[in-house]
Amino acid sequence: MRFGLFTTLALLLPIIASAQALGGSLGGAENGSFSVSVNPQYPAPYSQATLSFLSNSLDLTSAAMTITTTGKKIYQGTVQPVAIQLGPAGSITTVGVTITSGGASYSQTVRVQPQDVVLIAEPISSAPPLYLGKPLIPLEGSVRIVAMANLKNVGGRSFDPNTYSYAWTVDGARIANSSGVGKKAIIVASPLHYRARDVSVAVVSPDGMLVGGASLSFGAEESFVRLYENDPLLGIRFEQALSNQYSIIGAEATLYAAPFSLSTTNGMPLLQWFLNGAVVQTGNVITLRPSGSGQGNASLSFVASASDYAKATTNLSISFGAKPDINFFGL
Repeated sequence: MRFGLFTTLALLLPIIASAQALGGSLGGAENGSFSVSVNPQYPAPYSQATLSFLSNSLDLTSAAMTITTTGKKIYQGTVQPVAIQLGPAGSITTVGVTITSGGASYSQTVRVQPQDVVLIAEPISSAPPLYLGKPLIPLEGSVRIVAMANLKNVGGRSFDPNTYSYAWTVDGARIANSSGVGKKAIIVASPLHYRARDVSVAVVSPDGMLVGGASLSFGAEESFVRLYENDPLLGIRFEQALSNQYSIIGAEATLYAAPFSLSTTNGMPLLQWFLNGAVVQTGNVITLRPSGSGQGNASLSFVASASDYAKATTNLSISFGAKPDINFFGL
């Protein structure tokens, strides 16, 4: 499963060409002589952001550059991308950029303010009750993407996330009907097998002064099923999945089937048991009772279906009628 994983912490930064107020264009600054871009567009707190420089009027290949952060010089040399260290969420890192070309100097001030935004993927797919893990994103299914945002101003004040405005984008297309105030979650269809889907969000505070964002890339995975013995005393033996062969020792045996990561968008998947090719039971549980006194074998299959194409199957060779082992004391 590919999550740009699970998710990336990402924060939007207001960037300006003046030193007086936050504002201006997102992702860079420009004063007519050169432009500054910041990558990533949404850097995380305590991460590094890279400044890059372009100009249509200056020869940057022969120019010199000086960069300061909060008044401290951190770089001096040729014009090239430079990484800057950011602080906690809501803090402002003020970056001064001076480029000297042809005997003249040109300066800009860029302010970078990271914000906390995290995307969490919640697959809408099957998993056993009380399962501590997380199901995979299902084929031909859906996944719920939730934005966890905590935008802070310089003083550390934050707002109620339900008052934020969320703008969702899926594979480069703006999803207008899922965007708006308080819309911090979106349900997205799973991508085709071996393909990826990209989801991003931009989050703006109620006063419009703080903005953040995050992105996530994911793929769909094959579903699968596991069979377990359902012991009358110990319950379902989740610690040991059955595979290939199983011997019935005694009058009967009960097995439990757990489908993992099948789409539940349209309800729970259809669960069917097949004995020697014929349907004998539906649901998670089957009880097998050998008849007669001889030994024998049977083929048991379990199929979980969410659609005509989204299925998961497992097979088990059943043997029965064998006498239980007797220990040294004959017990």
